[in-house]
Amino acid sequence: MIILALLSFPVLWAFTWGKESAWNGQTPPGTDTPGPFWPYYVPPGAKSYDSSSPLIHFTGSWFDSFNNMYVAMTLRWTDEKGAAAWMTFVGTGIEWFGGLDRSHGIAAVFIDGKKVQEIDTWSNVSRKQQRIFWTFNLPYGKHTIKVRNLGKGRVDSPVIDIDAFVVTEGHTTLPMTLPLTLDLSNAATQPGQIQPFSQTQWTLEQKGVTGVSAMQLTVISDTHALIIDKVEHNPVSIGGHPAWAALFNLRTHAVRPLKVESNSFCAGGTFLSNGTLINVGGNPVVGGYTSAADFGDLDGLQAVRIFEPCPSASAAHCNIYENHSRIRMASPRWYNTVIRISDGSAMIVGGSKKGGWMNNETVNNPTIEYWPPKSIHNSIGLPIHLPFLVRTLNANLFPIVFSLPDDRIFIAANQDAIIYDWRTNQEQRLPRIPNECRVTYPMAAAGLLLPLSPEDGYTAEILLCGGSTIDDKKPGYEISSQDPASSQCSRLLLTDQGIAAGWVVEQMPEARHMPDAVLLPTGEVLIVNGARTGISGYGNVIDQVGQSNADHPVLTPVLYDPTAPAGRRFSSEGMTSSAIPRMYHSVATLTPNGDIMVAGSNPNLDRSEVKYGTEYRVEWVGPPYMKKNRPLVHKPPKALLYGQNLTLSVKFPPSTDKAPNIKVTLVALMDLGFVTHAVHANSRLVYLSSSLFSDGHSLQITGPPRPTVYPPGPGWIYVIVDGVPSVGFQVMIGNGDGPPVDHTAWDKCIHLSPLFYLHY
Repeated sequence: MIILALLSFPVLWAFTWGKESAWNGQTPPGTDTPGPFWPYYVPPGAKSYDSSSPLIHFTGSWFDSFNNMYVAMTLRWTDEKGAAAWMTFVGTGIEWFGGLDRSHGIAAVFIDGKKVQEIDTWSNVSRKQQRIFWTFNLPYGKHTIKVRNLGKGRVDSPVIDIDAFVVTEGHTTLPMTLPLTLDLSNAATQPGQIQPFSQTQWTLEQKGVTGVSAMQLTVISDTHALIIDKVEHNPVSIGGHPAWAALFNLRTHAVRPLKVESNSFCAGGTFLSNGTLINVGGNPVVGGYTSAADFGDLDGLQAVRIFEPCPSASAAHCNIYENHSRIRMASPRWYNTVIRISDGSAMIVGGSKKGGWMNNETVNNPTIEYWPPKSIHNSIGLPIHLPFLVRTLNANLFPIVFSLPDDRIFIAANQDAIIYDWRTNQEQRLPRIPNECRVTYPMAAAGLLLPLSPEDGYTAEILLCGGSTIDDKKPGYEISSQDPASSQCSRLLLTDQGIAAGWVVEQMPEARHMPDAVLLPTGEVLIVNGARTGISGYGNVIDQVGQSNADHPVLTPVLYDPTAPAGRRFSSEGMTSSAIPRMYHSVATLTPNGDIMVAGSNPNLDRSEVKYGTEYRVEWVGPPYMKKNRPLVHKPPKALLYGQNLTLSVKFPPSTDKAPNIKVTLVALMDLGFVTHAVHANSRLVYLSSSLFSDGHSLQITGPPRPTVYPPGPGWIYVIVDGVPSVGFQVMIGNGDGPPVDHTAWDKCIHLSPLFYLHY
């Protein structure tokens, strides 16, 4: 049952957007009058050549048109079969902009003499300044683009036109593409040196582009990941304007843009108990003079965007739904963290009441709320004050939050941490994070709940890695992009004895802030991305690189083994180094296949092609087990109840196909998380009780004992044999019902929330 049905209010599923209904456009530099939000855009580091440029050459019959809706008020068109336009340029990418309408037809695009694509420019709706073709994966150097009218399409004498070419100029030392397979250095050698293959060799491949900048990332099925960005001039378009959300096919790397109504800039997200994903918060309405990246007339701060379960391999009919008059949060939130709790609902924690940079008491939203809303602690659906989020100003945005096996909530922000009992509304203070290390935005560290196991009664332990010791009371003009990050990792065992002992500190091989820490099915943690200096954000500090507040990207991943002896837990043996900086607004996630998808990096107000520009390339990090024979689960189940025994049929690798030879068999139940800004919300690994029958292929597994150990909702199961995991399969944990709905709280939230935050 989907959540919208459970909420018992009328929903019109026929989308009723008017033409460009959600967006009134952009405010170009030098004016306060919004203009159309068209895909045409010239980012820093790129150059535009309109159709009248002498560098564009034409063969055949072409005609000039003049209109203020064209780039530089000029456009050239042809209806002659075989007519062509071509331009030679130096750079790493090029975009072709033109028009779409019912008179248009099919064009062929050639790069350096090779046909790369045929594109149908016919459209039922007339649109101008549309991005018709783009490529950013060219090696730096001289290239030629040619566009030819093929004379075919849905009409006789079909038209194609040239409005402008935009060239990404690139850089000789920062190529816009990598070899498909990299076998570069580990931390012990210099980048670029080849290291011989060994049994611990990792791989790194650059395959695919996201189309929209990957600020937010979550895996929704075995075939697709959902990517969400802020409103900006991404290359992929939908409805005649740039898209800021897309579905990315994990197998084919195809991108399908999604329609989003509100600005999802720095939103949070979680799955609910029925598999519905909610994406909440964003950026406010823009008024007056703004920069070119601030668009729109629909406030995203209280938005709740709904994405229903999407098991289809094509994902052709999967979309984001918004209904702001009836579905929204009780208070505005930017940079909030969202987790799923034991009743299957979402807890929304903290954030700011408007967009900005560092939090402060004026805009701080020191509350939690639930979705669907709850009548709890006399709140009747309205936010609940959390003193911890006042004490932790100013660096407390995107707090690190995890649901614990005892049904309480771990929260870390700035230099402090608590355990919050959401049922009693009580805070338990934990020891301060050592050495003045701040761990939340804009001094972002990675945080994880380490693997939970029945062997120790699912005892919880927290890991925090990276961050910064920069004083969060300093103004931006006293902070530099060259200020060092922290190499500190801190662990806290959440038992009475562990809390009394305090945080255990160790050091990563390299300092980094804005890292991503990805749990592997084997229980190890892969740490990727981040920078060695600076702070999160863009345009706020001195010594900016481009617009980036940070510098010195960390290019070599490191593996952390939480079970190894202290001093021997970090290793980069066999690791491959990337040539792609991944800093602010970068993401990484484990995939069902068992490798790690790495994407994003965009420390810029809008799309940029200068140093540390907007990154669309996707990399795939392959652990050594990807090259080994792997277990195979036949006809895996779709659901698993709490405490339920199920028998899996497993084909073990040839070397372990007989039960006596199998050394270790583990079953990992994982939540792959909702990833943004170094926060891996809901990331979780629970080892299930299991036993192998004497036939050598029947493996009995037992569901988690209770919802507090693994909150009800979607998960992934990997069978691990001798350290080698199977491909993961998706299961619904629990009965698949939606979270409880309190209609009184819901109505109170809707009726009072527009006034609540004004008087907070």
